[in-house]
Amino acid sequence: MVLAFFFYLKLRKSEILVRSLQDKQQEFLQKLDFNARLEKEIVETFAKRQEELALLEEKLHQRTTEMRRLLEQAENFTKSPQFLRQTILSGFRRGQSAQALAQATGLSVDEVELILDQPKAGL
Repeated sequence: MVLAFFFYLKLRKSEILVRSLQDKQQEFLQKLDFNARLEKEIVETFAKRQEELALLEEKLHQRTTEMRRLLEQAENFTKSPQFLRQTILSGFRRGQSAQALAQATGLSVDEVELILDQPKAGL
């Protein structure tokens, strides 16, 4: 009888231990499932961000190309003789000296005076 009671206690203790292990296993599986879903979400978000970055990089490249083209156009325009002439004439009308105009345009004073002495049709 004592042996049966002792066996019963051991069996009861084992059942409690098995139940506890099952609960912990179930808890562990739930955490694994949550982590797997979280990892999947992170990977999807990362992939989406990578796509967005690639699109932004392409747009940036297009804008860079466009800005270079516009800058080249502006540089060509500002180097044109007609633009220099207009700049010198409008500066002269505003009262700037030939020396100041020469400095601003990168021309010599003689070149500025030559432009100013051309027929005054532009004035």
